[in-house]
Amino acid sequence: QVQLVESGGGLVQAGGSLRLSCPVSGRTSSTYTMGWFRQAPGKEREFVAAISWSGRQTNYAESVKGRFTISRDKANNTVFLQMNSLNPEDTAVYYCAIGPAWDISSRTYDYKAWGQGTQVTVSS
Repeated sequence: QVQLVESGGGLVQAGGSLRLSCPVSGRTSSTYTMGWFRQAPGKEREFVAAISWSGRQTNYAESVKGRFTISRDKANNTVFLQMNSLNPEDTAVYYCAIGPAWDISSRTYDYKAWGQGTQVTVSS
């Protein structure tokens, strides 16, 4: 059974930064994409960023490009999301997920294992 546990969320003022972490444990396929998604109250879950197994390819939502950076530590099976210049529109529960090996997909349905989420709240 695969487990993903997000951490690093919290309350921050607009313009501030947070770094989310998500270690993966349990049985996984040999290679896989990792992704971050978020869901604000009353809204659908949306794609934030994804990173390939090698770490050389990344994919970002337009709304976070230039502000967020996804990275991964393969040795420790952990993915990170560095979030800078946060604004109130970034307030949401953030989820990490395991995706396909062949594509740094932005599609929610391509991701099969999810964490429980961590709350990020940005005050104005």
